[in-house]
Amino acid sequence: AVTDPRDGRRVALKKLPNVFQSLVSSKRVFRELKMLCFFKHENVLSALDILQPPHLDFFQEIYVITELLQSDLHKIIVSPQHLSADHIKVFLYQILRGLKYLHSARILHRDIKPGNLLVNSNCVLKICDFGLARVEEPDQTKHMTQEVVTQYYRAPEILMGARHYSTAVDVWSVGCIFGELLGRRILFQAQNPVQQLDLITELLGTPSMEDMRHACGGARSHMLRRAPKLPSFSALYTLSSHATHEAVHLLCQMLVFDPVSFNYANMINSETVPKIFDKRISVTDALAHPYLDEGRLRYHSCMCKCCFTTPAGIRQYTNDFEPSAGQSFDDLWERKLTSVQQVKEEMHKFIAEQLQTGRVPLCINPQSAAFKNDQEDNDNDNDDENDDANGNDDDNVDNDENAFNGSASF
Repeated sequence: AVTDPRDGRRVALKKLPNVFQSLVSSKRVFRELKMLCFFKHENVLSALDILQPPHLDFFQEIYVITELLQSDLHKIIVSPQHLSADHIKVFLYQILRGLKYLHSARILHRDIKPGNLLVNSNCVLKICDFGLARVEEPDQTKHMTQEVVTQYYRAPEILMGARHYSTAVDVWSVGCIFGELLGRRILFQAQNPVQQLDLITELLGTPSMEDMRHACGGARSHMLRRAPKLPSFSALYTLSSHATHEAVHLLCQMLVFDPVSFNYANMINSETVPKIFDKRISVTDALAHPYLDEGRLRYHSCMCKCCFTTPAGIRQYTNDFEPSAGQSFDDLWERKLTSVQQVKEEMHKFIAEQLQTGRVPLCINPQSAAFKNDQEDNDNDNDDENDDANGNDDDNVDNDENAFNGSASF
């Protein structure tokens, strides 16, 4: 955490180091930066400002200022702090509310986990860390990377080697987090991806051949070699006293092995493809589930910024409790960038455009103790560049009042 010298506000400073090591990594960082500037939602972390970069010849890293939140959901889950049913409902509601916004912008987060859900002292939650996020791919023939999502929260279609996936992978992750909130322990905690699949089938039962139609040959063979398992959803009721019928009903709709089903029976002669139906619940449908009614009411009664209380004490509610993004996130620019130097020039130009706000621009003070410590940390370890600045990682410029320099004296 650092203090913005322009207004005295405590903020988080996220460092994106070693940006231009390769074309893939530089485009990924540029995408994350553009997303942080694009987001305008209460439950999604966004960029408040970007530090002024040096001359293009010396441009190697980026510093982004974001809102500072005190904790994250992982720290809360493993703490001795009591979590009531109301806590769980309001946390789950905010996760899904933020995810609906992302999905409406055609963005897959691809790394939803408790550590990427920041929480402040008032229980307001924001989704963060978009280092693995990308725009949804409508062409199912195009391959998507499987090196996404922390293993414990990875959807079975990715574990099974599917080359294409959708926003449903985020819903699976939310289901795992929901179970973790109920039981205060990781729902599927395995040592490797194969064991991860085994734990999932212990709960969901052995998938059908239809469920495994997109799986790779090795994963399908592994499933067929194992003794058939029946579903054991009743085990979810043992997670805690908060695992009510409504809670388990919603959780079971999130934890569905195959995200979609194909209806061949209703095909007509003019159609060349079957109709596709969701089997795993969508974010929008999950938000409409009765389990979240109390979470919605609590959030909009005293926590949100979209509703307000009049001087007479009357609460004025918004017309849209779960707003969608006004437009899709545009990723067409990525196809035009074919070299690291080109990405570097475009990113430098983009940051300069973002700084044209009338506010005094900020830059790092290289004489600050925090900056020097940060440089030493990066010399020793550059593996954590996708960690979020609100956590306790090496990319924080932490607890230093003089970490900033501005174009004017402060």
